[in-house]
Amino acid sequence: MGNYWLGLMKKTFKNFLPKSIKTASKGVNLKMENSPELKALIQKNAHLFWYIKDSKKENLPLPVVLEFFLNYADKTTIKELFKIVGIENAAAAFFKDIELKGNRSNYFPQIQNYFSLYFKKYAPQYS
Repeated sequence: MGNYWLGLMKKTFKNFLPKSIKTASKGVNLKMENSPELKALIQKNAHLFWYIKDSKKENLPLPVVLEFFLNYADKTTIKELFKIVGIENAAAAFFKDIELKGNRSNYFPQIQNYFSLYFKKYAPQYS
C-alpha cells in the first residue's frame, strides 16, 4: 500500500517539480536538494510524516514538507522551517501548490487563509 501512495505523490508532483524548476518570471528555485539542516528538522519532527517510511522522509520535496509543517507543526517549528528554506521559497511553493490544486488543496481552510495573508504581507512578490 505504501507504493501506491508514493506513486500517487510522484504523479501529483511530476509536473510541479521538474529537475530545475523556476517560478515563472519570479526566479525562485523550488526544487532544492534538502540541506542537512532541513533533513535534521524533518527527522526531529518525524511524527508529522506518520504514514511515510523513515527512509523516504528526508528526501521529500519542499511542497510536501511545507504542507505537513504548516498543517501540523507548532509556531516555533514553522519559524525554524522558514529560517532554513527561506520565506521566499516557502511562499513560492505555497502559492504554486494552491494555484495547481485550487479548491482541492491539502491545507486546512484556516491554515490556507492564515498563510495566504502571512505570505502576502512578508513575501508579497510571490502572492
